[in-house]
Amino acid sequence: MSQHTTETYKQTGYSGREYFQQQSPLLGNQFLEDTQLLRGLKRVLPTQVLSDIQSDLTQFGERVITDILELGRASENNPPKLIQYDAWGKRIDKIIVDESWNKLKDIGCSEGLVSIGYERKFREYSRIYQYIKIYLFACSSAVFDCPMSMTDGAARLIELHGDKQMKEVDYKHFISRDPKQFWTSGQWMTEKPGGSDVSNSETIAIDSGNGKTFNLSGYKYFTSATTSEASMVLARDVEDATTMKGAISGSRGLSVYFIKLRKPNGELDRIKVHKLKNKFGTKAVPTAELELMGTPGIRVGPKGRGVPVISSILNITRIHNVIHSVATMRRCVAIVRDFAHRRSVFGKLLKDNLLYLSTLAEMELEYRAGLHLLLDVSLLLGKSECGVVSKGEDQKQVDLLLRIVTPLSKLYTAKQSISVSSEAIEALGGTGYMEDSDIPRLFRDTQVTSIWEGTTNVLSMDVWRTLKQPLTIKYYFQSIENRLLQASGVQNNDTFRKVISIIRESMKLIQSVIDKVMSGDMEYAESNARRFAYLMSQTYMASLLLEHAVWSKDELDAQVAERWCFVKLENGKTNKNSAISFTDVDEKWRETDIKLALDLNELTGEPRGTYDVNPITGILRSRY
Repeated sequence: MSQHTTETYKQTGYSGREYFQQQSPLLGNQFLEDTQLLRGLKRVLPTQVLSDIQSDLTQFGERVITDILELGRASENNPPKLIQYDAWGKRIDKIIVDESWNKLKDIGCSEGLVSIGYERKFREYSRIYQYIKIYLFACSSAVFDCPMSMTDGAARLIELHGDKQMKEVDYKHFISRDPKQFWTSGQWMTEKPGGSDVSNSETIAIDSGNGKTFNLSGYKYFTSATTSEASMVLARDVEDATTMKGAISGSRGLSVYFIKLRKPNGELDRIKVHKLKNKFGTKAVPTAELELMGTPGIRVGPKGRGVPVISSILNITRIHNVIHSVATMRRCVAIVRDFAHRRSVFGKLLKDNLLYLSTLAEMELEYRAGLHLLLDVSLLLGKSECGVVSKGEDQKQVDLLLRIVTPLSKLYTAKQSISVSSEAIEALGGTGYMEDSDIPRLFRDTQVTSIWEGTTNVLSMDVWRTLKQPLTIKYYFQSIENRLLQASGVQNNDTFRKVISIIRESMKLIQSVIDKVMSGDMEYAESNARRFAYLMSQTYMASLLLEHAVWSKDELDAQVAERWCFVKLENGKTNKNSAISFTDVDEKWRETDIKLALDLNELTGEPRGTYDVNPITGILRSRY
């Protein structure tokens, strides 16, 4: 094939007549063709770190559109099955997964999708390296990034709160690069009385008599990655199961326990699997309703501190939500962008249709903002874990900023990805609506990101909880203001001045809402929590887009920051601070649409992320 797509595609029917045959979208190396990722990494990573990891990311970017993608599809097409009884009537509760699922586990292990974050070869930048590999992996792996996220969280939990035995034995299984030694972990919190509200949890833990091992009994309603080797479990400490002596009601009576699911012979250890969940998406991920029937567990962290202790997992898994959401947006943009060069409608290719390009530009705008937020929260996590601060920061500032940016990034990027993936289905027309196009899977799988680890409403209220610490909003504003000051130092840039003005107005609005709530109007806080969280997210993302534009010195990046402010912070209405308006779209706006939609090379004007052959590697791009 030539580099350019010029061939005519025909299908010969049984009559011998030739009919039109639409070519499918193609995907190239998902690292090398991700222009914004390449530039974002260049901005946030030291030159030597980027140089050291680039070859690994390049080879992995090719794998995720070849063998990993095929394994993911095999897992999706052969979902888990529950066999409750053997031929002789014995209860065995065996969950059967396709061999492709096990191979994805081995690949994730050997590629270091958990271990990189704990080897910490690159200190605070190790998390970015780890999470960008998972970002490349997510949409090709039938959501195997889900068990990886919980394993990541379990490793961190043990690192912070585990006893000597856990750290010397179990922890090493979670961070191993040897598939024969590697374990994955579940995270079992949800019960029938509540998901995010764990205060009514019914699972109990009773001391077995030695003061170290406890017997856990209870019904867990959602247990993802049920084929894992271990799990972290929330349970209520009691002295007697019948009288519930010693039980403390509410979340203060809960502790975290570490359990191993199976006996040495492979059988489940006092666990009954009642059913596998029939889910809307993430169909390859084994998710079950099960009952613990005296399952042995070891307490992790102090008694009665289960919610604060397990929050160390939630910080990790919520950032993994961000990874999957942003990865979904990127994959959708890549597919739609390539398709624009292969589909003709009303006599011209979609790449020449201004309305189509406007839609694709909007998808790209969402993706860019989400990507820079992902890079930011990943670096904050790395700095928090390694105790590293930048000039003018202290550790408390990093930790509190991470505490608020985590729920903001999780809740907002989830909503972005659902919208963008829906647009991707529409952009491919009727075929995009067909299951075998593999586009609906992206939509179904990303829908869970707005639910898992806290719905949008739950996280919006969590944002208010973070603001109970007065320094949190101070550091949030300070982080944004530092970026604005950096931009204000750029001479003769009207676009930057407009963006700075809009962001500052938004900051004033955020402060006015906080003042109203702190005066005691809690009904106002609750009823507007979601809108307020969106505003905080959009304002923070605007500052990140501005920061990137200052660094890149690229006029298009400046226009992206301005457009984000116009669309998100000014609601797309004509404003004295903005030179652009949907009701008065000018040639500059249309030119920006084309550049965003087609990812045009600044020097040659040629589009990136299309053609039949990757111009960088010379390798044929893969049929999606």
